[in-house]
Amino acid sequence: MDKTYTITRHICPRNCYSSCSMLGYTVNGRLTKVSGDPKHGYTNGLLCAKGYNYLQHVYHPDRLKYPMRQVPRGSGNWQRISWTQAIDLIAEKIIELYQHYDSHLSLALNKYSGNMGILHHAMEGFFNGLGKTSRAIGNPCWAPGMDALYYDFGEHHTSDMVDIHHAKTIILWGINPVWTSIHSMPYILGAKQRGAKVITIDPVYTETAKKSDTYIQIKPRSDGALALAIAKYIFEHDLYDADFISRHTHGWTELTEYLRHSSMEEALKQCGQTIEAIQYLAEVLSKNKPAYFWVGFGMQRHQNGGQNIRAINALAAITGNLGRKGSGVQFGQRATWKFSYNILKAEPKDKKRSTGVRPLDFNDFANELQKQQNPPVKLLWITSRNLLTQSGNIEQLKQSLQELELIVTLDHFLTETAAFSDLVLPATTQFEEWDVVASYWHHWISINQPAISPYYESKSELEIARMLSKRLNEYEQNFSAFPTDLTDEEFIDQEFTDEFYQALQIQNWRELLNGPRRVNLPKTAWESLDFKTPSGKMELFSTRAENEQLSPFGMALLNEQKTSKYPYLLLLNHEPFRINSQFQNLNSYKQINPEPCIYLHPALAMEKGIQSNSLIKLFNSHGQVTIRAKYSEDVENHTLVIHPNHPLINQLIDFIPADMGKMVTGGNGNALNDLYVNIEKLT
Repeated sequence: MDKTYTITRHICPRNCYSSCSMLGYTVNGRLTKVSGDPKHGYTNGLLCAKGYNYLQHVYHPDRLKYPMRQVPRGSGNWQRISWTQAIDLIAEKIIELYQHYDSHLSLALNKYSGNMGILHHAMEGFFNGLGKTSRAIGNPCWAPGMDALYYDFGEHHTSDMVDIHHAKTIILWGINPVWTSIHSMPYILGAKQRGAKVITIDPVYTETAKKSDTYIQIKPRSDGALALAIAKYIFEHDLYDADFISRHTHGWTELTEYLRHSSMEEALKQCGQTIEAIQYLAEVLSKNKPAYFWVGFGMQRHQNGGQNIRAINALAAITGNLGRKGSGVQFGQRATWKFSYNILKAEPKDKKRSTGVRPLDFNDFANELQKQQNPPVKLLWITSRNLLTQSGNIEQLKQSLQELELIVTLDHFLTETAAFSDLVLPATTQFEEWDVVASYWHHWISINQPAISPYYESKSELEIARMLSKRLNEYEQNFSAFPTDLTDEEFIDQEFTDEFYQALQIQNWRELLNGPRRVNLPKTAWESLDFKTPSGKMELFSTRAENEQLSPFGMALLNEQKTSKYPYLLLLNHEPFRINSQFQNLNSYKQINPEPCIYLHPALAMEKGIQSNSLIKLFNSHGQVTIRAKYSEDVENHTLVIHPNHPLINQLIDFIPADMGKMVTGGNGNALNDLYVNIEKLT
């Protein structure tokens, strides 16, 4: 490499399994190349297509350069303003609202996972430093699954991916890593080369399924029914691990009674399987051990989503596939997130001000804005998400937003949400700021250091929080408790505890500049078999779940949801070149996917008289959209599939709560995959 290059370390902060460590190459202050970091023990020097395209993202001609004000809202009449003007406008509105309502409850923050760095908690910390404010609480991604893990195990852990090499059976259940976790594929294929049997269970014949030894195509929503059928077969044919069950589980007697009275015929009907398929799965889980389950997020975006995850947890337990090398149920973890979260801990010095948050349901935000009237929300700060492309009840949401006095959005681009705002603030990328990012999947942690100066006048979320806090305190002493005198690096200093350093086997976080570090966690999840449940065992029967008016068992048959008017289930299926609405404006992506489309089985298309590549009407009781149809034999008949890159689809989505989520995230998950629709050809 030419000596004139400066090489810096970075990590992709997006909501993704891989959290890739990257190297940035700069020449004369300009980023010229991005590559994978070979020192990262999971991603091993490779990036996905999105990662290799970061240069397009950083220097995109549409990237926001300056603070912008729109008058009136939605008019498209944008005016460039200075940062001083922007901060003054926001600070004055905050003070005005406080004086009017005698509280900060009229201020609301809606933030999600657009950037998962620890310093990107700055706006949450800023809002905490004002006192009690309104906050979007909940999670659309993994809330039901996280509750399911807590009910069954007491905490949520994942094995290190290298542990899969010990597996003899690998169950990829509702997960498509070829598209959504490409760095895991060398581990999976390596285990396969060692003789492991790879089985994919999915409503869609995915690229991952095509690389598997066995593919089981189930009906959507029926994961729990399939697990019940397998468990019933295991019980009736004495294939269960009696020793493991006796020593390490709670509720086997109750579960067997439940299984004894469950209908195998109904379970097979619901999941669309034969008894021969059930026999095969039961025997391979019981006899070809250890078995490694990787459970995707999509199956818990149903009304029975948490129950689906609990059912699979139970399968692993009754076959003794927990706690041993190459076994376990992998979903997601937060054990690597050992930060102190000091950035969140600012509290008002005026003890008369209340602290905490007034929760607004993240997944039902439109309704929550209208419901809260004492006082009403008047200022909304949006960061790390594109609210108008990631919410249901979109028309109601727009109506709710119109009632606000000030909407501020922090972003890289003029997204649909930014275009609906009063103020838009340009944000830095991970190549222009300090930060540290852990993964919710693997056990590695990496650092972001500035490689280049901020793009034009863009600023980090942390810098904006400091500026706003300082300005408020100039208006009134101690109005904001968020620190204004700490540098970015000093904020990072405060996030690392002695325990965290010990887990990383380093003395100072700056050692991450030499390369990523693995958090010292067991490579096999639950290897101690010391579960954090009330019984101290894996709970097949959960009293905590029962107390929440849920089935104490994870296994339950479905209640039919479809109607003759809207008979088709529309699944939102992630693709490899985008993360929701992120990256969709890159030219490389537009060349691959010039327009959104919907996939349906040719048999269904013939039944409806729909030609491939023709425009069709997609509709339900909430609205309708026009979209291009494409044939795909990979899709289960009478199921439709779309990649979530079409904001108009939100017109069809109402908030349907999933069964779980409140215990971990504060709100039930969103049953996005229980979206029933109809289709018609356009004449």
